[in-house]
Amino acid sequence: MRTRWLWVKNNWKRLPHPIRWVVAATVGGTLVFLGLTGLVLPVIPGIPLLIAGFALLASEFAWAEVLLNRTKHRVSKAVNKVRKKK
Repeated sequence: MRTRWLWVKNNWKRLPHPIRWVVAATVGGTLVFLGLTGLVLPVIPGIPLLIAGFALLASEFAWAEVLLNRTKHRVSKAVNKVRKKK
């Protein structure tokens, strides 16, 4: 599995920029939308989908990298609060 991921990671940058941009925007946007929907619906795991979508978008967009870092920080803060209550 790891070698397959490395193959994808290495070949991702070889794609022409417009194709990479469209794929990242489409798939990443869909994951973010599903993540936001998952925050409301109990059936879909919202936070993991949000992080995955922002991670994919961050590969091509700087604004998404900022949102990814903010989301990771807020999630880790929330997890620490829950752990302290126990």
